[in-house]
Amino acid sequence: MSCSMKKRIIMHVDLNAFFASAEERAHPEYRGKPLVVGADPKHGSGRGVVSTASYEARRYGIRSGMPISKAWKLCENKSCIFVPVNFRLYTEVSERVMKILKAHADKFEQLGIDEAFLDITAKVGSFEASSEIAKSIKKELLEKEGLTCSIGVGPNKAVAKIASDFKKPDGLTIVRPDEVEKFLAPLPVDALWGEGKKTAKVLDEMGIKTVGDLAHTDPSMLASRFGKSGLWFYNASRGIDSSDVIEEREPKSFGRETTFEKDTVDWPMVFSVLSGLSEEVHSEVRDSKYTFRTVEIKMRFEDFETHTHSKTLKFRTDSFDILSNTARALLEPFLYSDKKIRLIGVRVSNLTRGEKQKTLFD
Repeated sequence: MSCSMKKRIIMHVDLNAFFASAEERAHPEYRGKPLVVGADPKHGSGRGVVSTASYEARRYGIRSGMPISKAWKLCENKSCIFVPVNFRLYTEVSERVMKILKAHADKFEQLGIDEAFLDITAKVGSFEASSEIAKSIKKELLEKEGLTCSIGVGPNKAVAKIASDFKKPDGLTIVRPDEVEKFLAPLPVDALWGEGKKTAKVLDEMGIKTVGDLAHTDPSMLASRFGKSGLWFYNASRGIDSSDVIEEREPKSFGRETTFEKDTVDWPMVFSVLSGLSEEVHSEVRDSKYTFRTVEIKMRFEDFETHTHSKTLKFRTDSFDILSNTARALLEPFLYSDKKIRLIGVRVSNLTRGEKQKTLFD
């Protein structure tokens, strides 16, 4: 690792249960109650997935990415509040939050609608001083937007991201360069950025239970089992990440994906979830005033085999029907596979802002 990389001070800011918090901010009567943001449950028969659950709702086992029908069952007789996704509200709040965060950074990289990386190396000069800027950000977000966040500070993006997850909600964790190995080693492997519960299960079956175990695993074995992701996990487990904080002025794509709690061959349910994810993507596209030309679906099977298929349209559009039907058509060739499905996702790209929707007649 180069000297310049050792000297970096990177902060990751993660808004706590953002969609739910934004709803509570707009509707104070929701505060303190189990709130589920997602599709209409329709008395347990609704399609789609949970986008966000408040911490009160999470006590009942409700999690992001869960089918909305299951969330309804878990919430029966518990006075849960279900509200639809309102991307217009979340985008407006997010834009104000990101403006606040950007003012505290040397370099700023927004990561989705509710989190961002800040390179604060020149701003603070030392890890000791980073605590003050973190507390200042927390105070400003609470006073101006009524929102809490969890903040992690580390020598690179991977460590900062893990640190922000360490204490939630409203946490602050600072990991200095000489503390990285000690901080990471005892954590469960699914604490690593980009590693889910099912990957952790596979690693557990390989005898790899902690980040420290992963750091002492032969990287070639990980690469053969997980491909490029295996090498990423190995480097991240050792606190190595050379990626820079890069600001992108315009989004390149909008997407949603979810990992099923159990690998499944229930195709009607898979198509239902795909439709729900398409609705969320469409809402974000529409409320952000973009049109798209390319639709892509992603599917991962039980053996981690992953496929992405895309189609580029001859015209720009913001139509939900075109997005949903194209995504469904891209998924249909997989109908005859006998493998169980682990993950499904949909994404649109080739974006243009402010251009009016065109139709086939145009």
